[in-house]
Amino acid sequence: MGFFKDKVIWITGASSGIGEALALELAKGEARLIISARREDELKRVAALTKLPDLDLMILPFDLNDTSKATALTANIINKFGRIDILVNNGGMSQRSEMEKTSIEIDRELMEVNYFSAVNLTRAVLPYMKRQKSGNIIVISSVAGKFGFYLRSGYSAAKHALHGFFDSFRLETEKDGIKTLIVCPGKINTNISLNAVTDKGKHGKMDVSHANAMSAGECANIILKAIQNNQEEILIGGKELTAVKIKRFFPKWFGKIIRKQSPF
Repeated sequence: MGFFKDKVIWITGASSGIGEALALELAKGEARLIISARREDELKRVAALTKLPDLDLMILPFDLNDTSKATALTANIINKFGRIDILVNNGGMSQRSEMEKTSIEIDRELMEVNYFSAVNLTRAVLPYMKRQKSGNIIVISSVAGKFGFYLRSGYSAAKHALHGFFDSFRLETEKDGIKTLIVCPGKINTNISLNAVTDKGKHGKMDVSHANAMSAGECANIILKAIQNNQEEILIGGKELTAVKIKRFFPKWFGKIIRKQSPF
């Protein structure tokens, strides 16, 4: 973990799940952290768990549904730490509703939270990383960014968009010393299904496939190793990852298999 010592790392969605797990692991590696999410009380809980001194920690709460102040938020970080070495675009929201029953407002919210927030925050930190001639942009996509699935039309669309944008971004900015990693988790044991949006509110249930999945801590460690190894895209999860290869090489077979899967 010496790789991350003294690096200034901004993590969104840090109040639970993969974001929290990343914060705790990076704290062990003596990184300097900025943790963001909507719930300030939960951020304070995570901050206490990191055991980092105030000098090396900033709690920066905001809602990913509105990143219009991304430039000002970034300036706050620069004022305290003087630089930003790694941005982890981790925060997001999932979906459990049929397209026909889902309002366009929900589709727009899914796109805003999962796609535009990552674009806007990345745009805000980019000038500082270019000035440093170094930086890492980490984008937490999903296996749903590789293929669509039941009850996830808006969510999958937003995750697909991340790949198009950040594959292009990588090519444009690597000359400036900036590295981009796209992470595609499959089933991970987090609260993402509990908090998934439906046409009537929140899903409010832990999907069986998530309850029995890889821990957020194990997922976080795989991500950190990928950053150190300068990987450009990784898949994380269990047997569900096989579907990505099947779709690529055997699309007709994939179509038959995916239709038999449970959306939960």
